[in-house]
Formats: sequence, structure tokens, C-alpha cells
Amino acid sequence: MGSAALAEKTSAPTDLLTPEEFEAAIRAVGAERYHDKHIFHKMLHGGQMNKGQVQAWALNRYCYQDAVPRKDAALMARTDDRALRREWIHRIHDHDGLGEEEGGIERWLILTDGLGLDRAYVISKEGALPATRFAVEAYVRFVAEQPLVVAVASSLTELFAPKIHRERIAGMLENYSFVSDDVMAYFKRRLSQAPRDADFALDYIKTHAKTREEQDACVKAVQFKCNVLWAQLDALYLAYVQGMIPPGAFVPAA
Repeated sequence: MGSAALAEKTSAPTDLLTPEEFEAAIRAVGAERYHDKHIFHKMLHGGQMNKGQVQAWALNRYCYQDAVPRKDAALMARTDDRALRREWIHRIHDHDGLGEEEGGIERWLILTDGLGLDRAYVISKEGALPATRFAVEAYVRFVAEQPLVVAVASSLTELFAPKIHRERIAGMLENYSFVSDDVMAYFKRRLSQAPRDADFALDYIKTHAKTREEQDACVKAVQFKCNVLWAQLDALYLAYVQGMIPPGAFVPAA
């Protein structure tokens, strides 16, 4: 179905989208709004940043990484669906680790270690931008408070993640002498984890969004999540490209 036909179909809020139309509406959000289009990421991947700016990005992004298991635990706490909990719990293990698996948060700290940041300082989040922390906590609250199918839908930016991870791995290794292959382990692992998670979540919302209103709310949830990611980059750009670093935030070495 072409874009005009899809627009006509979606203009009638009582008409249930087909599974194919529903997925197309979700994917259209990424094509328009995903944060790979933000100027900060284009600069980051294109080698246009200095080490301090890359440090600021990694330090602030840690706030988001650290919040992911909390938002996943909040989602699990809300459902009596054992099958959903059994599937969703591996997301917590992916980030927090389990047994010998170190987990994504540890791999992110290996990145910040490699960039020369003090680990205790990163974990404390003391140097994070206020806007970063507000955006991250808004995401946690959204997942805790919205209807379950909408909360699940908010994770679907993972549909678009592999592309940005591949760009980041290639661009940062090529352009920054202070970035080594070992510290990019987080992104390499997410190349396989994100598609698995996205496939499950997409199937879930196709099955459980029973009304057009619920389908529209799911699309808006993906828009909201894109806004959360975009707002974090707006804050980074303002602080570390435009030079408007707020009091108390990380200040790169001269």
C-alpha cells in the first residue's frame, strides 16, 4: 500500500490497521524520527568530535543504559502473563548480566573506562546533564504507567538500532585513535540482541493491540521513545558543541 493510501486508511481512527499496515506505521516513525538523523550523531560517527565530547556522550548515555533494566523490571511487575515475563526477563539479564555473562552495563563501563573516565564518577551520574536524567526517568515512568501493550511498543526503537550500531562501530573505530575494538563490545553484542527483542515486541503488539485506538497509542509510544533519545542528543549538542554546559555537569579537560 502506498503512502497516500496508508494515510487515508490511518485517517479513520475506527478502522483497525492490518498487521502489515500497523508494522508499516511503526517503521515510518523510525524513518522520520530515529536519532541516527540527529546532527550530534552525524558528528560523532563522522569523526568531528574531540575526546572530551565523546566522553560526554558516553557518560550521559550511561544514565540511559543504567535505566533500561529498571524500566524492564517495571514492565514485568505489571503483568500476570507468565509467558511475557519469561521472555522479557532476558532483557534484564542482557543489561545487568547473569552468571558468567557480564551484561551490557558492564560493557558500557568498559567503554567509559577506555575513554579515560573514572568509573565511580560515571556510575554516580553526578556529571550527567539534567536534561539527560529527566528524559531517562520520563521513559521509566512511561513504561510503568501506560497500558501494557503501549509500554511494550515503546521498546520498538530496537527495530532501528542495528543500523546505528553498525555506523557507530565503523565510524568510531575509523575516526578516533582513542577508541579501540575492545571498547566497542557493547554495540557488537546489541547487533544480535536488538533484532531478537524487537521481533518479539512487534509480534506482541500486533497480537494484543485489539483496537485502532490501541494501535495508534502504540505508534505514539514509538514516537515518544524517539523523542526521549532525541532530547538527550539535543542536550549534548547544546552543552558540548555549543558550549552551554550547565552547572555541575561534566566538563571535559582542556
